[in-house]
Amino acid sequence: MAKIKLTKNELKKQKDALKMYQRYLPTLMLKKQQLQAEIRTTELRIKDLMDEKERVDESFKPWIGVFGEKGIFTPEVLQISSIKTAEGNIAGVPIPIFEGAEFHIEPYNLARAPLWLDMAVEKMKRVFLLDLEAQILEEQRKRLAKELQVTTQRVNLFEKIKIPETKSNIKKIRVYLGDQQTAAVVRGKIAKRGMERAAQ
Repeated sequence: MAKIKLTKNELKKQKDALKMYQRYLPTLMLKKQQLQAEIRTTELRIKDLMDEKERVDESFKPWIGVFGEKGIFTPEVLQISSIKTAEGNIAGVPIPIFEGAEFHIEPYNLARAPLWLDMAVEKMKRVFLLDLEAQILEEQRKRLAKELQVTTQRVNLFEKIKIPETKSNIKKIRVYLGDQQTAAVVRGKIAKRGMERAAQ
């Protein structure tokens, strides 16, 4: 703890600091609550996406055998050409927002390709979209968690260190100034008595 000056100016400075800490603390606590709520919402959304992906994967199981047909469903058939995101903001934290993706579908011969290929391409698109959205949401969660950590540290700093320390400083300065004032009054009375005795 830094040494404080025991003066009226320092008392005013400490009072102003206390007012500032007490004014900002509720805002920081509100931000902390908002970040916690957003993180929970994001985690639930990621879980929903993963559950949906699992359902899509489950619906694929009967088709696994035909996917193994040589040279029909290769990685080149469906590729992600671009991911669309926008910038959002939650509690002052810039976050990416998933807006979709564009795919490149390698042209294939409709007459020679099996009937299931169109459906497989659509289901794979759905799986890719679910994965991409989950990745973007995970990035959101990480950014929000990082900001939550910083905000929690600030709340703790204000609540557990700065406010009690400033209150203690104010009390110390008030006691000192009170003692000084009392001493000045006593000195004044002693001096007055001394002058009265000298006058007699």
